[in-house]
Amino acid sequence: MSRRWKISLCCTAALVLATSTAHADDRVLPAAANGADIAWMLTSSAFVLMMTAPGLALFYGGLVRKKNVLGVMMQCVFLMGMLSLVWALWGYSLAFGADMPGTGGMIGNGDYLFLRGVISSWDASKGVATVPMVGTLPRSLHMVYQMMFFIITPALIAGAYAERMKFSAMVLYTLAWSTLVYCPLAHMVWSDTGIFNFLNTSAKFPAFDFAGGTVVHISSGVSALVASLVLGKRLGYGQQPMPPHNLTYTYIGATMLWMGWFGFNAGSALASNALAVNAFVATHLAAAAGVLAWSGAEWFLRGKPSILGACSGAVAGLVCITPACGMVTPAWGILFGLLAGLVCFYACHLKNKFGYDDSLDAFGVHGVGGILGALLTGVFATRAVIANAVKPQGLLEGNAGQMVNQGVSVLAAVVFGAVGSLILLKVIDLVVGLRVSQQDELQGLDVSQHGEEGYIFL
Repeated sequence: MSRRWKISLCCTAALVLATSTAHADDRVLPAAANGADIAWMLTSSAFVLMMTAPGLALFYGGLVRKKNVLGVMMQCVFLMGMLSLVWALWGYSLAFGADMPGTGGMIGNGDYLFLRGVISSWDASKGVATVPMVGTLPRSLHMVYQMMFFIITPALIAGAYAERMKFSAMVLYTLAWSTLVYCPLAHMVWSDTGIFNFLNTSAKFPAFDFAGGTVVHISSGVSALVASLVLGKRLGYGQQPMPPHNLTYTYIGATMLWMGWFGFNAGSALASNALAVNAFVATHLAAAAGVLAWSGAEWFLRGKPSILGACSGAVAGLVCITPACGMVTPAWGILFGLLAGLVCFYACHLKNKFGYDDSLDAFGVHGVGGILGALLTGVFATRAVIANAVKPQGLLEGNAGQMVNQGVSVLAAVVFGAVGSLILLKVIDLVVGLRVSQQDELQGLDVSQHGEEGYIFL
């Protein structure tokens, strides 16, 4: 066969393959599908997953004592596995399914149980595969993106009970909390018929929460406070020093969180568009301002800025801007970061004043920062950012009533987090016990709960 014929056959084969592939894609994906949106949301999903591990695992892991570093990391990676399956099997349906009858729109029904109506299916009558859609995205992509929020939210609570909770109790508490607290809140705020969803024209209290101020940070932060109170203080807390064992880990984890937060916030636009850009820029500027505010407070009051303070300030700024990043201009994001850095700096000292042991300041940063951000969103939300908005949005634009909606949504998150956690922790304490024994706590959770050591020097 001549060289010319070989080239012709290769070109023909390539053309046939390309045509058949394109035809197969056209059969599966509806015309509404947008490749750029899909690519961005796949990337955002990976970014948000990275926030739990290695991001949060390293951030929290560096803050505990070295005998507990693997315990923190195990919590993060185990929750990545367990909560992924919980979300796929029933969590997504409870959060994003249609309203369950008789619940007043507080939780979803069983529409999407076991991924029914989420993944593609074969339509025998038409001879084609069909893909359920959410806007321009396959519903399975929407499901997996929201899954990453579901994973990291209860993992944040671990910062409060670090170094003293049984692993078995942690598993039961997280399983119950994610189902009974997170899913109802997510439904009320983000589902199409949610009572706090600002896009729902029949919502009773349409509140602004673009990426999870109430659903993620307030709920987890308040739950963290309750957990620290129920479990009590660590052995020796207040009598002996308990400094972070590896701030290098914490620095690496914090910067990974910063990067992953772009997927967390900008990804919440659910599209590759100008709103995602606004959220991205506002997020970055808030984190940067948070670094300066917290570091500046330390520098002024203690004479030296610390790497721990800089990392904490970045996270505080990120938490505070989360509900607002798709509602306010990036310029206001700087103010959010500055206020968050200062307010959360002082909030983290409340535990010394009131005597509770929030080990890694989950409440001081996420609880307080989330409440601050949710309320500030009601002040600075603007028509310049919110898509298709015509009427005044925030307090500065003349909509004072929005502050009522923000306050009600904050209160709902606080009540769900606090009451839900209190009940669940008390029940689990009766069933398996919450705390490890004194001997196990002194030995460290790495060895007592997992039979491993984080550092072995020969």
